[in-house]
Formats: sequence, structure tokens, C-alpha cells
Amino acid sequence: MRHALSNQRASLTTIATLAMFSRGLEPEFPHAVQQQLARIKGAVIESGNDIRDLRALPWCSIDNDDSRDLDQLTAVEPLTRGELRVFVAVADVDALVKKGSPIDAHARMNTTSVYTSARVFSMLPERLCTDLTSLNPDQDRMALVIEMDFSNDAVLVQSSLYRAVVRNKAQLAYDAVSAWITGDGELPEPAHRIPGMNIQIRMQDELAQKLRVLRRSAGSLEFETFQPKALFQGDRIADIRQQEQNRARQLIEELMIATNGCTARYLTAQGSPSLRRVVRSPERWLRIVDVAREYGVALPPQPDGIALEAFLADQHKTDPLRFPDLSLVIVKLMGSGEYVVEHPKGAPIGHFGLAVQNYMHTTAPNRRFPDLITQRLIKSALAHQPPAYSNEELETLAEHCTAQEDAAQKVERQVRKSEAALLLHSRVGQRFDAIVTGYSAKGCWVRIFEPPAEGRLTGDLPALRVGQTLRVKLESTSVERGFIDFSLSA
Repeated sequence: MRHALSNQRASLTTIATLAMFSRGLEPEFPHAVQQQLARIKGAVIESGNDIRDLRALPWCSIDNDDSRDLDQLTAVEPLTRGELRVFVAVADVDALVKKGSPIDAHARMNTTSVYTSARVFSMLPERLCTDLTSLNPDQDRMALVIEMDFSNDAVLVQSSLYRAVVRNKAQLAYDAVSAWITGDGELPEPAHRIPGMNIQIRMQDELAQKLRVLRRSAGSLEFETFQPKALFQGDRIADIRQQEQNRARQLIEELMIATNGCTARYLTAQGSPSLRRVVRSPERWLRIVDVAREYGVALPPQPDGIALEAFLADQHKTDPLRFPDLSLVIVKLMGSGEYVVEHPKGAPIGHFGLAVQNYMHTTAPNRRFPDLITQRLIKSALAHQPPAYSNEELETLAEHCTAQEDAAQKVERQVRKSEAALLLHSRVGQRFDAIVTGYSAKGCWVRIFEPPAEGRLTGDLPALRVGQTLRVKLESTSVERGFIDFSLSA
């Protein structure tokens, strides 16, 4: 383990790279990509009657503290009678990355950026996704703009899509924006420098909260999953912290869900096929009913998002400690999301978890290939041209994108386990408070709280139940395999 302790970032990078290979993902860009990249001189700014100049709008981006691939901007304008016009600008990646090019081929292979603490395996070369196709502050960039008008009670009145030139006025981060919204912090400095940006953020937040209420009343499910993130000091892991949901994340989530719905309906109205992101009505609903019954709650015999959301909301309120584990159980029983091709005359499958019928991935073309596919389909429709992809291509891509997304998530989970093992390596023999997260014939799993990490409980065990709290002793760790073993503490 000496090598792991000397340079933890390098060790985790090696683990992540090997995990990429083992899952059928390409961690490095081939030579042809480097050659194409060298020929790109700079960002593309187009002009024409179909391209609007929206650089004067008070655009801002809100993302993670360390995000450098900025995919979308937001801005709002108040209208009469309390109505609000929302603008969402999505980076026009297709302006520089053309279909069939070497860069596009690599993006099509991986289909997504893979985020690990030690290294980000970008879908696109960094010079593009963090610069020339990123909506960086004080830079003119091409974008697809989705314009949406909402009534005072957050009902969508109308929407339109078009191409535009935009300019980010303020790069903001979730935690700082959320702290200001809730009164726990000052207005972030980039926002403070732009007159009226405080009003912009406040209006966007108020609309997002109204949209959130509407979706929850329709049965949108609110989960709190286990999402630990490693924090580095130099090349060593200093801590692991659970990533919390907050108002700024909700703000972006709601506006992006609305945007994705508008793009899906636009393509349908234009007679174009689309690559939808769906979560089907749960086939294992009766197992979800059984889980709720263990909590003394009777769910209907048929899938009912509103009833399930009421159960989850009540459990979140009454037992927040165990809610992440209940969330994980329900998510697994619902089944994972997938990409499917939907045609204009077909009935949409919808997204059961979000309680929306029309949903697709649109707003992150720097980091997700399905969003770049959607962008090209939209641009074809705007130009009154045949779809950029045939039905056969889309069917193949839907299956491939689903498989590669699953592979990427497994890489990220594997590295998170190794991060926890690395942080805890020097604490073997220490005792921790824990909660049972899983129990089967294969073994028992627990989650400790500080730092947030999961591991296996070994030794002769008494009868235990999921959700039970106990005291455990750390017995061993394996950084390479991501294993953490605990025993019951006396």
C-alpha cells in the first residue's frame, strides 16, 4: 500500500483508468482527435437571419464549484400580469464538433464524460469542453436558446427554439448561490458585480420552487441518494463529504426539466424522431408496495406516483437518517433510466420518477452524447432539413448510450469505493457509528456517517435488519478493490 499512500491522486487515477478499460470505455483520445483539434483555430461565431444576438441579456451559469464545462446559461424577463419569460441557452457544441468527425467518433464511443475525484475523463477534448464550446464568462458563444413563457402560477404558456449568440455575465456555484437564497450567505461576488443579477436569481428561484410544487403534486419522486465526494489537499484525500441537495440545484434542475420537455415537444411538432430519456412505470411495483407495508403504509396495487411521493415525503420528514437507504431501495426497484427512440405519432413512454410525459436530454452537450444528438436533430428541424440521424441510427445509438452510461456509472462507483478505502486505510481499528443498508445471504452491508462510506460487516452476526443502527470496528481496507470490512464492536 506504500504507493497508494505516497501519491493518492496518482493511485486513484490508475484505478480509474483501468476501470475505464475494463468497462469498454476509452480513457485517452486517439491520434486522429489530436490532429483534428490542432486544426481548430478558435470558437465559431456564426451570423444570419436565423441567428439572434442575445449577448445583452443578464445570462449566468450555476454549476459545481469545480465545473469548467459550462453547458447552459439562464436569464429571465418579467412580463405583464406576473408572467415570466425564461431563456435557457445551451452550448452549440455541433458548431465545432461535426457529425462523423474524429472528435465526434470518440464522443460517440464513450457517450459521456466520466467524473472521478482524481481525474475527469472528458467526452470532448478539454480545449473544447472547457473553452471553445463552453459558455465561459465574458466570451461570445453560439447557443441554442429555448425561450419559455410561464404564467404567475408557473404554468407553461408557450415556448420557442432558435439559435443565438450569447455571453455569460456571471459564473456562479451551487453552494454559494443556495446560501444566499436561504439567507445563510452573501451574494456571490460574480453576481454582485452585475447590476440586477440578485433580482435575476431571486426570480428564477421563485419560479423553480413553483415548478417543483407542480411536479410533486403530479407525483414527481424526491430521493436523497448516497453521493459522497472526495476532497483533496494537494495529492492526498483530506475528507469525503456527502453532496447535499439545495435550492440552487433545485433551481437548475427545474429549469432544465422544463427545457427538456419543450425540446421534446418541439421535435414531435416538427415531425422528427427523438432520443428520449425514459423511466418506465415500475414493473416491480408490488415489491415497492411490500417495502411501504414494512413502514405501515398501504400503497395502491397499481403504479401510482402521487401515492409513492406522499410515502417518500413522509419518511423523509419522520426518519431522515434512514431516508437515503430507503431511497436507494426504491430507485433499484423502479429500474434504471434508458434511452429510447420515440416517433411523432407514437405515445410517449414518459419519465415515471419526474412525473413528466415528454422528456429528453438536451442541456449538457459538452458532457453527454445524447444531448449532442438532440442538438443536431433540433438544428435540422430549425433549418427545415431531414433529421441529422436516421431511425436506424437512433435505435443503435439509444441502446449504445444506455449501455455506456451504465458503464460510466460503474466506473464512478468503483472509484468512490477506492477513495473511501484510501481515506480509511490509516484508521483500521477505530470504531464508528453505522447503519445497516443491506442484508442478504451474501452478507451484510453498513454505512458509517463520518466519513460517509459503505462497507461489509464480517464475522458471526446476530439477526440484523435494514435501518438498524449499531457500532462497528474497521478491520481492513483494500484500495485497489475498493473493499472496506467492518466487524461488530463490543
